[in-house]
Amino acid sequence: MSITEDLAEKLLEELNCETVFTIPIFGGIPIAESVVVTWIIMAALTLLSIILVRNLKVENPGKKQLALEMTIGGIYNFFEDLVGEEGKRYIPYLISVAIYIGVANLIGLVGFKPPTKDLNATAALAIMSILLVEYSGLHKKGVKGFVKGFAEPLPLLAPMNVLELFIRPLSLCMRLFGNVLGSFVVMELLKQLVAPIVPIPFTCYFDIFDGLIQAYVFVFLTALFIREAVE
Repeated sequence: MSITEDLAEKLLEELNCETVFTIPIFGGIPIAESVVVTWIIMAALTLLSIILVRNLKVENPGKKQLALEMTIGGIYNFFEDLVGEEGKRYIPYLISVAIYIGVANLIGLVGFKPPTKDLNATAALAIMSILLVEYSGLHKKGVKGFVKGFAEPLPLLAPMNVLELFIRPLSLCMRLFGNVLGSFVVMELLKQLVAPIVPIPFTCYFDIFDGLIQAYVFVFLTALFIREAVE
């Protein structure tokens, strides 16, 4: 089998999202592997949150609490600078999505298939984020101001502004999915063309650093869209 055929076979295998089980209601609802892995991530993060917030103190906090407060405070301040005062109410969502995507991209290191390799998962994240962006604009400006915004800066651009409603989620979805899949293709090519020991540094980059970068880019763009909508 040639390198190209082997890569194509592995790529198809990676894109194949298997059905783990089916819920026997409404004629059967298939539950994909990406959904099950997402449930595992949710359970792990929930358990970790419970452990980290136990025994919090107002006075004389311990080192664990100080480190936790510093980390969360730093992340919160980062997003506050992005979304501004008017977008502060959406920071918890941005932090949650950032943590989820970061963990989802890294979970392949422990043997699970990252949910972000499923186009349905990345599309769902993009749609949720864009719906939040549009809601933030509607909440801030009201229906009249929201609709009027499509005619800014010129009424002639209204069709383009409406089209942007569909372009933004598609852009977020394909950027996240494409970069995650692209890192897999690069790593497979390296494994095929060079000695097995050489790709290790690249694994650290594509599986760890690049995965975290994709989480950052996704929430960074979402935060900028929210700021634009509320201002």
